[in-house]
Amino acid sequence: MYLTAEIKKDIFKKHGKSEKDTGSSEGQIALFSFRIDHLTEHLKKNKKDFGTQKSLIALVASRRSLLDYVKANDIERYRAIVKKLDLRK
Repeated sequence: MYLTAEIKKDIFKKHGKSEKDTGSSEGQIALFSFRIDHLTEHLKKNKKDFGTQKSLIALVASRRSLLDYVKANDIERYRAIVKKLDLRK
């Protein structure tokens, strides 16, 4: 399994307030980004895996929604997240 409990704790520790703060937008966006990267690599090897492709599109949409929410409420947090995770926008 590519996403173990230790990896999740590490992601939330780095991007959230603590490893138990799983509800923060920053932590969830970071988790979505990790999963998106993994699924992207999987799809490069398995081009006809359409179930994974659909899941990837749903994850990207969820991350975009969270980013839009953070941008609407606190533009400085949004800019920090985008810079820290090295996203395009």
